[in-house]
Amino acid sequence: MYKILKKVNLNPTVTLMEIDAPPIAAKGEPGQFVMLRVNENGERIPLTIADFDRQKGSITIIFQIVGATTEALNHKQEGESLQDLVGPLGVPSHVEGLKKVAVVGGGVGSAIAYPIAKKLHAQGTVVHSIVGFKTKDLVILEDEFKAVSDRMVMVTDDGSYGEKGLVTDALKELLDAGELYDEVIAIGPVIMMKFVSLLTKKYDIKTVVSMNSIMIDGTGMCGCCRLTVGGETKFACVDGPDFDGHKVDFDEAMQRGTMYRDFEQKCHEDVCNLYKMEVK
Repeated sequence: MYKILKKVNLNPTVTLMEIDAPPIAAKGEPGQFVMLRVNENGERIPLTIADFDRQKGSITIIFQIVGATTEALNHKQEGESLQDLVGPLGVPSHVEGLKKVAVVGGGVGSAIAYPIAKKLHAQGTVVHSIVGFKTKDLVILEDEFKAVSDRMVMVTDDGSYGEKGLVTDALKELLDAGELYDEVIAIGPVIMMKFVSLLTKKYDIKTVVSMNSIMIDGTGMCGCCRLTVGGETKFACVDGPDFDGHKVDFDEAMQRGTMYRDFEQKCHEDVCNLYKMEVK
């Protein structure tokens, strides 16, 4: 059993948990993820390792409440435990040798982008972070990004905080101003990563995206997380989650991501009824 050491509500729909998991904390790297079960009857879901403390033996996960399992997970409190936690899984993000990078995070994807920006900063890379949210109330990890960024741009869709616009607007402005990057790393909604990749292709800048697909086992056995990259079938759990954004078939990925929407909504309603909550 894996004990929850800390729980913090970052905004109305996003929660941070620090979990006691010494074996995972000892080996985990930015870009990798864990598979967890909340209870013995629960499904397995993948969550990226948002941070880790090797000395303390803990890892941090940040999740958005979007379905039945994340709803149930959010009802867990400090001192309680998770049924299963397996990891680290996936291929660590390759950041060695990069001199200047733009890290682009969208929404809760910023929680995945942060540990990569942190590692880049620690190795001496110049980091420009562009972080975007729909509105001010949904902003997370602002101070954390500031601490690891040489330059940070905050944008919101409605202009309620930072600059008004999309992350692609901010990135284009930097590129047009003459900023040169070895690589752009984009993590967030699939549609956001698609348009970041379309933009950077025009500037011929290598772009890496994190494809957090539907998974069951996280080891390549089930095939649920397959996607097409450069015309070839890849599996996000063992080949990724990082891929060349100029080669990913984003339209196919978006279509696959909606396959179980009705089923997920029904399960979410069942969990909310169990906890006597209003369905959001």
